[in-house]
Amino acid sequence: MSVELNHTIVHCRDNRESADFLAHILDLPTGTEWGPFIPVVLANGVTLDFATVPAGSITVQHYAFLISEAEFDTAFERITAQGITYYADPHQKHPGEINHNDGGRGVYFPDPSGHGMELITRPYGGWS
Repeated sequence: MSVELNHTIVHCRDNRESADFLAHILDLPTGTEWGPFIPVVLANGVTLDFATVPAGSITVQHYAFLISEAEFDTAFERITAQGITYYADPHQKHPGEINHNDGGRGVYFPDPSGHGMELITRPYGGWS
């Protein structure tokens, strides 16, 4: 069986703002608008399709991205340069810190619509 996640829709206040925000942090291109969606395609082919919806209808979600150490350095530099509040943990008890879970590095930060974004350099359980 070869089941793969192909795409998911990310509800947001402004599809352009949210797509451009994530694409900038991850150093990815923002795709061409298609209907109500603005896509950001990840390296494994999964597409995040950002769709503008009324603010009251957004359910905050969590999105975790596995990236290399070099990509983490670049993304973290962009997070700090933009003055984005970041945390070492999902419960936001350690602001201004990153974590070193599983022998890698990780950071949590909000996107413009309040979704919880996470960058990790090792998958959970990936300590060797």
